Amino acid sequence: MRVLVVEDDPDLNRQLAGALKEAGYAVDTAADGEEGHFLGDTEPYDAVVLDIGLPGMDGLRVLEAWREAGRNMPVLILTARDRWSDKVAGIDAGADDYVAKPFHMEEVLARVRALLRRAAGHATSEIACGPVRLDTRSSRVSVDGNPVKLTSLEYRLLSYLMHHKDRVVSRTELVEHLYDQDFDRDSNTIEVFVGRLRKKIPGDQIETVRGLGYRMNDGAG
Repeated sequence: MRVLVVEDDPDLNRQLAGALKEAGYAVDTAADGEEGHFLGDTEPYDAVVLDIGLPGMDGLRVLEAWREAGRNMPVLILTARDRWSDKVAGIDAGADDYVAKPFHMEEVLARVRALLRRAAGHATSEIACGPVRLDTRSSRVSVDGNPVKLTSLEYRLLSYLMHHKDRVVSRTELVEHLYDQDFDRDSNTIEVFVGRLRKKIPGDQIETVRGLGYRMNDGAG
């Protein structure tokens, strides 16, 4: 899963990006409205954390421009605690949720997880696919109740496939959603990570759809 953080405070920007990376996301950052708008308009993000008070182009204008352009990724806005009007304006502009400053980082992470779940049609923090269970709160994976140790990229790959289970996901889509903007992307590495995952979970659960990509299924045939 790939997340964009648009926040002009350098310390908060760094803290948000660090927490999201530690939680298993690929993260891009922007420090002003223009850069944030450009990235959100040109890159395929699974979610965005967007501050309202941005220099150059404020967060509401950024959000409205995305929605007018048909960009429908979930957006979590950051607002000042004493500005209830910002919350209302943000929701009206197309935000999916908000967090008031100052906030606890765990709340931001929980709200991002919830946005990603809802966008993929999942109601709880645990996603199940056959014997495989993925707990989005703890970033832990188990098979038949037994914990499975994954690398960061293996987890990102499995998480994306499970969030979109039963749908064919192309290699290009995986590359776009697993790596941040600065990563040296190579679609061939996807095959390597799929091969590694197949050794750690039932191999028939990640189906290769020839010429199209991969599909996560329950392994029932």
